[in-house]
Amino acid sequence: MRLLITGGAGFLGSHLCEYFLGKGHGVICLDNFITGSKDNLKPFFNNRQFSLIRHDISKPVIVAGKLDYVLHFASPASPPDYLKYPIQTLKVGALGTHNALGLAKAKKAKFFLASTSEVYGDPLVSPQKETYWGHVNPVGLRGVYDEAKRFAEAITLAYHRQHGLDTKIIRIFNTYGERMSPEDGRVIPNFISQALLGKPLTVYGDGSQTRSYCYVDDLVFGIERVMFSKFNQPVNLGNPNELSVLLLAKRILKLTGSKSRMVYKPLPQDDPKVRCPDITLAKTKLHWSPRVSLDEGLAKTIAYFRGQ
Repeated sequence: MRLLITGGAGFLGSHLCEYFLGKGHGVICLDNFITGSKDNLKPFFNNRQFSLIRHDISKPVIVAGKLDYVLHFASPASPPDYLKYPIQTLKVGALGTHNALGLAKAKKAKFFLASTSEVYGDPLVSPQKETYWGHVNPVGLRGVYDEAKRFAEAITLAYHRQHGLDTKIIRIFNTYGERMSPEDGRVIPNFISQALLGKPLTVYGDGSQTRSYCYVDDLVFGIERVMFSKFNQPVNLGNPNELSVLLLAKRILKLTGSKSRMVYKPLPQDDPKVRCPDITLAKTKLHWSPRVSLDEGLAKTIAYFRGQ
């Protein structure tokens, strides 16, 4: 196959580049590098099956040759990034998705959208099923990301219904692993960086809010399962083992051997109190569920951060 991955220089995008190159496929990475990193791509530069296009998918793009798949992963994804780039986040979710869909349609390729659990907002039900419509503040600070992804899902399914385009949508729950930036701003890279540097671990609120954490290898396997399925509706991909932020902090302190203390700061606006996927659909339709334990995944991620 020949695949185009938008946002291919990011955390998840670069893992997908690596995975599909390892399978012998041709991979085109398209990225404008506002949050992606060329360092993530260095291992692939000598691979003849890999090519790089520096471009903002929010603007129209022409790609020569055939494409079998367009995977749209371009977007700031961590709160510090999408709060820093609110307009770009909205544009890549709306215009970027439109352009990526148009490219897939022109090439008669399949289309894959990386959506997010943020479409559920601060949920009133837990765990969250794909049938839950969400509890989102459209004009809050996080709305730039939430609504961009909600629009992206809507236009993706519109292309599927109107043009018969073969489209896939996943809603990604908290995923972590190697190649996350120490300045990412999400809870696991924050805690690991602070613990390794001997700095206090920043806990927002009282730490009772919950998250579920999926190791990146598990997510990549899930992505592949969705890609080659016949299912077109959104699918949750994540680890359903829920854990409070406070317990996560204590686990990271233990695994790093850090003596850092914890400091508490106010909870950010519209920060979800619970976040946990119902993965019944992925289990029954795709025969997928995560296999890597939290301690195993954290150990690998901590080793990577030590090297950084």
